[in-house]
Amino acid sequence: MENYKQKLRNIRNMIFDVDGVFTDGIVLLMPDGQQIRSSNVKDGYVVQLAVKKGFRLAVITGGDSEAVRQRFEGLGVNDVFLNSNDKWKVYTDYMAQHNLKPEETLYMGDDIVDIRVLKDVAVGCCPADAAHEVREICDYVSHLPGGKGCVRDVVEQVLKVQGLWMDKDSLEW
Repeated sequence: MENYKQKLRNIRNMIFDVDGVFTDGIVLLMPDGQQIRSSNVKDGYVVQLAVKKGFRLAVITGGDSEAVRQRFEGLGVNDVFLNSNDKWKVYTDYMAQHNLKPEETLYMGDDIVDIRVLKDVAVGCCPADAAHEVREICDYVSHLPGGKGCVRDVVEQVLKVQGLWMDKDSLEW
């Protein structure tokens, strides 16, 4: 089997789940019904850098938080899909709409609903604390859990393999 780092050389598109990947999976339920999540600023930094470097990034989440949309749009991610009950359908529609190739795509997810997409892309990734069934099929399992820098871990590897890490773009937000 081809080493996952070799596959990273061809990645042009990165797609991520949110809860359990960018977050630790904990959702605080407030008395007014608001659901609050926290995310790691190091993940945010590398997302905006990847966008700056010309990668196409997308987020597909079952959650419906407009705060999530605002966070990612603020980082330069224009393709934010909330309320994605069928991630496979959202993924296939997105790929077709933008004429994207699975062999140029990385996906990071953490739970059972991510498996179909993880199996279709060139590089399937997950956090250290992903569901067992997800860890079993991924090309790369980060040493970091969700919400603790696992996105930074994966995207940084893509940028390093492609020679796009630690240049002038890296020094500015």
